[in-house]
Amino acid sequence: MSDPILALAVFVACAVEAVEALTIVLASGVTRGWRSTLEGAATALALLAALVLAFGPAIAHLVPLGALRTVVGVLLLIFGLQWLRKAILRATGYRSLHDEDAIYRREVAELSSIPRSRGGWDATAFTVSFKGVFLEGMEVVVIVITLGAPSGRLALAAAAAGAAVLVVAVAGLAVHRQLAEVPENAMKMAVGLLLTSFGTFWLGEGAGLSWPGKDAAILALLGFFSIVTFALVRLLGSDQRAEPEIREEAA
Repeated sequence: MSDPILALAVFVACAVEAVEALTIVLASGVTRGWRSTLEGAATALALLAALVLAFGPAIAHLVPLGALRTVVGVLLLIFGLQWLRKAILRATGYRSLHDEDAIYRREVAELSSIPRSRGGWDATAFTVSFKGVFLEGMEVVVIVITLGAPSGRLALAAAAAGAAVLVVAVAGLAVHRQLAEVPENAMKMAVGLLLTSFGTFWLGEGAGLSWPGKDAAILALLGFFSIVTFALVRLLGSDQRAEPEIREEAA
């Protein structure tokens, strides 16, 4: 039962990271040229694939399962709660929304101001593309390993991550600069809920807790955290809307 939830969590989380990497690649390609940009992205992807092949199976098979689930549970809780906190603050207006279109324009402006390299190869385009894909890709690797290894579903997690990257890449080619249409804050809130639910579940299992319903407990945890998140959004949103009214009455 947890396979679809696991695949969904990995897919959505990796899709968010892929959108951010795609923003950098598009800005570099449009501004500096596609040849060096794609070479940088391809090099980063090859290095990431080598890291997954080298360390992924080793983590899954050499680390004791109980210890692995405890460590992964703590990490997922940290990541999940951070994503949830930011998503809640953005949903309630306490923090500005993450605007990929604005980031794209800023990247284009910065890259346009850098003098072009002589010859056909552009070191700036290669470096910017490599760095963007590698850093965001490392987060994808962490998501795949932390979600897939404790449950013995590393292959499923890797497949979901690959599907997410492929979908975002195809969509990016189709919509090009319309990245602002992606409901990223809603995606991040969903990912935060899923990571927090998985983290709580595996932390409990690592500590020796026997969950009622076994894997089905993840759905119950997901429902609980969703209710708490919805309540916080409503509460903080009402406080945010009340502030202008208080200022108007004071005036």
